[in-house]
Amino acid sequence: MGWIATIILGGIAGWLASMVMNRDASMGIFWNIIVGIVGGMIGSGIGNMTGFLSTDAGWFMYLVTAVIGAVVLLGIVNLVQRGRVR
Repeated sequence: MGWIATIILGGIAGWLASMVMNRDASMGIFWNIIVGIVGGMIGSGIGNMTGFLSTDAGWFMYLVTAVIGAVVLLGIVNLVQRGRVR
């Protein structure tokens, strides 16, 4: 996937994850993109280890795994910052 597509999908995934984790008010577009890209790496790793993400997966599967990874990442951040997951 190209860099532009990675940034766009990362931004969308980070925004969706911040909405799910109720952190949208505290995050800007820059942090949504960063969380989405890092979440995509986490989600891809989990997806490849479990066999959920195949080599011929389309952009929708990459978006789903990025959102899952970003939610996991935001859950860890919530746990570290507040001592609990919201």
